[in-house]
Amino acid sequence: MRKIVGILVLVALIVSCGGRRQMSPEELVHKLDSIKALEIKEKLALQGIDLASSDNPFKVFFDSLSMQTLPLSYTEDYVHFLPGFQEVPAEILSYMNLNGGEHPKAVSLPESIGARLMILAVEESAGAYSLWLYSLDNDYVPIDKLCLYAIEDKEDDIDPEEFIEYFSITSDFEIHLIDYSKTRNEVNSEEVYYIDDSRKFALRESSGEN
Repeated sequence: MRKIVGILVLVALIVSCGGRRQMSPEELVHKLDSIKALEIKEKLALQGIDLASSDNPFKVFFDSLSMQTLPLSYTEDYVHFLPGFQEVPAEILSYMNLNGGEHPKAVSLPESIGARLMILAVEESAGAYSLWLYSLDNDYVPIDKLCLYAIEDKEDDIDPEEFIEYFSITSDFEIHLIDYSKTRNEVNSEEVYYIDDSRKFALRESSGEN
């Protein structure tokens, strides 16, 4: 941690006056991202986790995650505070096939029919996170992903203060995605997913009529 502080001070000195030239905003962002990645590695090292020493760094990271018990349901506190989520190093994020977002965090879920499950949270705007559910195979390679909660996907004709994008995961691993209008006091839409034999998220056909 002292090393991190020292690097931050050095970056500040270079940007302010001490260097031969001033850093561009892009260079400064790159420096700060590098410092953040180093800080995450130091935290993992304190937990006895060395990604570089393993031929499967994703397995090492996944096994280090806290496990979220089921059932799990949306609450404002959950998507804001992300209890139990841990920071994700850049080396791991590169496996996730996800563009955009900052400050990624993750938590694992109980295993289902051989599928290892993980929720990844990425910051889309200040303090506001989107959540993605991932399925991993036996080699800890991501097979499929499903968006549980996306802050940018609100409908234009609904006041965000009156709109809930609700999700829940049951103890039987059914994933419910519900768009609910508090103003109209009704469900706009509901989709139910399950994990199929290929460990992908499949949409369950509705048995009822609209």
